[in-house]
Amino acid sequence: MIKMRKKTDSQKTSQTVPAKKEESFKENLKTVFLAILIAVVIRSFIMEPFRIPSGSMYPTLKVGDYLFVAKYSYGYSRYSLPFGLPLFNGRVWYTEPQRGDVAVFKFPKNPHTDFIKRIIGLPGDKVQVKKGRLYINDVIVPRGDKQRYIIDEYVSFPEFYHQYEETLPNGKKHQIIEISDEERIVDDTEEFIVPEDAFFMMGDNRDRSDDSRIRVGFVPKENLVGKAKFIFFSHSDKGSLIKPWTWFGAIRWERFFTGIE
Repeated sequence: MIKMRKKTDSQKTSQTVPAKKEESFKENLKTVFLAILIAVVIRSFIMEPFRIPSGSMYPTLKVGDYLFVAKYSYGYSRYSLPFGLPLFNGRVWYTEPQRGDVAVFKFPKNPHTDFIKRIIGLPGDKVQVKKGRLYINDVIVPRGDKQRYIIDEYVSFPEFYHQYEETLPNGKKHQIIEISDEERIVDDTEEFIVPEDAFFMMGDNRDRSDDSRIRVGFVPKENLVGKAKFIFFSHSDKGSLIKPWTWFGAIRWERFFTGIE
C-alpha cells in the first residue's frame, strides 16, 4: 500500500504565489482599462483641455494659456469622438451657439487641426469689415476706446495695439485689439452671407487672425468642438526649461480659473 505524502507549507506557498500574482495583474489591468475609459468619456463628452499656441485671440486669450472646452455646449458630432471617428453625421442634442461665444472648431480644410475664434456671424447674417469696422446685417458694431495694449511675450520685439471694447448686436461685450484700421486685407472685405448650418468666426486680435475673412471660411456646425469655458493654467515665455528656478516666475497666477467671455 502506497501512502500519499502531505504537501509541505513551502509547496503550498509556491503554488499560491503565482495565482496571487495573476489575480493582481488582472486587477491592475482592469483598473488601467477603467481609468482609460473614464478619461475617454470625459474628453469626448464633457471637457477637453486645449493650449493656446498663437496670438490670434489676444487680449482674451494669450499664448501659453491652457483652457477647458465644454464638449456638451453645442451637442455632439463626429468631432466630439477620438480621432473624429465617422460614426454618424451632423450633430445630436444640438444647442444653437450664441453670438460672441469663444469656440473651438475643426479647421474645415483640415479637420485634424483645431482653431479657436469668436462666433461673430450666425446663419443668414451678412458680415463685412469696412475700414477696420465690423458690420453685421448692414449695421456698424459699436466699439469704445480702451487703453493701449502691448504684447511683449512670445514675440521678438514688443507689438503695440489699439484696444477697443466691442458690443455685438445681442449685447455681448468683449475686448479686441487692432494695429490700425487699414491693416492688410482683413480691414476691407467683401460682404459675406453666412450659409445655413454654418458660422462666421473672427479672432479678437483683428489684424493678426486667419479666420472666416481669410483662409478659414465659413465653419459648418458639424465642425464645432465646444465652447471655451475657463483657463486652468497659464505661463509666459519668461522661464526656461533648463533653468527650473525661473519656472515659478513664468506662471501667470492671476489667470488661473478665470472665465472666458
